[in-house]
Amino acid sequence: MILHAKTALLPDGWAKDVRIRIEGGRIAAVETGVAVPDGAYGCLLPAPVNLHSHTFQRAMAGMTEGRTAGQDSFWTWRALMYRFLERLSPEDIEAIAAQAMVEMAEAGFATVCEFHYLHHPAGGGTYADPAEMSARVAAAAATVGLGLTHLPVIYEQGGVDGRALSGGQLRFSSSPETYAKVLGGAERALAAMPDAVLGVAPHSLRAVSRDRLAQVAGMRPGGPVHIHIAEQLAEVAEVQGAWGARPVDWAVANLPLDRRWCMIHATQMTPGETAALARTGAVAGLCPITEANLGDGIFDGPGWLAAAGSFGVGTDSNIRISLPEELRLLEYSQRLQHKGRAVIADAGRSTGRLLWDGAAAGGAQAAGRDSGAIAPGLWADLLALDTRDLRLDGFAGDSLLDAFLFAGCDGLVTDLWSAGRHIVADGRHPARDAVAARFRNTMRRLREAL
Repeated sequence: MILHAKTALLPDGWAKDVRIRIEGGRIAAVETGVAVPDGAYGCLLPAPVNLHSHTFQRAMAGMTEGRTAGQDSFWTWRALMYRFLERLSPEDIEAIAAQAMVEMAEAGFATVCEFHYLHHPAGGGTYADPAEMSARVAAAAATVGLGLTHLPVIYEQGGVDGRALSGGQLRFSSSPETYAKVLGGAERALAAMPDAVLGVAPHSLRAVSRDRLAQVAGMRPGGPVHIHIAEQLAEVAEVQGAWGARPVDWAVANLPLDRRWCMIHATQMTPGETAALARTGAVAGLCPITEANLGDGIFDGPGWLAAAGSFGVGTDSNIRISLPEELRLLEYSQRLQHKGRAVIADAGRSTGRLLWDGAAAGGAQAAGRDSGAIAPGLWADLLALDTRDLRLDGFAGDSLLDAFLFAGCDGLVTDLWSAGRHIVADGRHPARDAVAARFRNTMRRLREAL
């Protein structure tokens, strides 16, 4: 496959008149200053990874915005989520995941890291294949053609005090023996997907025993490790009260944190925790739309960047799937917090450019995926922008990214390739209508049940 672009963002900066050769799903060669034919793409960019998603929550979008008794919070939202997920079958999971993944592809994400904790039937126990739900997620990714880093979640207890799981949480339960079966089954489900990656995910400090936390990095040697960390004030207080340290302080001191780890949210950190966590090499997995929707708090962007920390973005609850909005809200939250402008920028790169570079590199690192740049040897994860649109017309270089992220709208991604698979063309995924019809039928039944 040969792609031509009038301009492209390469590892050493912007280049004009670019030819990219793709072989076996990977970029084989990149040439600049070549004669490009009529019809060349206006701009090609490295397509980022969606580094944190619970695809089943796409079915809840718009259903949890009513006020409950007292102050609504993350914890009241979670109670609603548990009641919802008790009704989800394996067939539902596949239909919902496929819809979310089509939307991710059309938004510009080439890969998703699926933080997958819905393993078992309602009420507990296991399916005949303990990895049935993981296989459904893999089937959805295969249908859509989206890259997948699958992260089966370890979930052992209802809190730091070790209390038993109950209600909706029983679908997450993970004894060591059951989790080993889920992990093995997930590996088999991914075997036919050449660019898929399997990692592990201890859900959080509150949901996994300290013994298991000490073992987790060795459960999938070399693979990515993701964990929710310091998302809510109540979580910080619970961990500090039980273990005598704030969550991030405890994790830095007790876990083998390195570049394999992705720390999701980390919205409740002191400046010292921020700097210490950044120095481990772990990626900060930021989900600004979900963090705003749930009232989590604001990540310390300037402190993280000052410590040379890596970051990426994810869609988490999938209440709205929009790559530009995740990046835009990341910057805007910093402006509101620090009462300034261009907070995530540096002397050499505009805000849009630094956001894009960070999300591309950090997302690839978090996914354990050979991607994140347009360079030989990497997976061909690419997106094309509609530079003819009035919102982008006349812009070039960093200002093009600024216009896309801050003045653009949905629908400006015309084409997307995931490991060389051309899964979005002219702004549409070819399976959009069929996937949407299945999703609509699923949602009709779920709403009637609710």
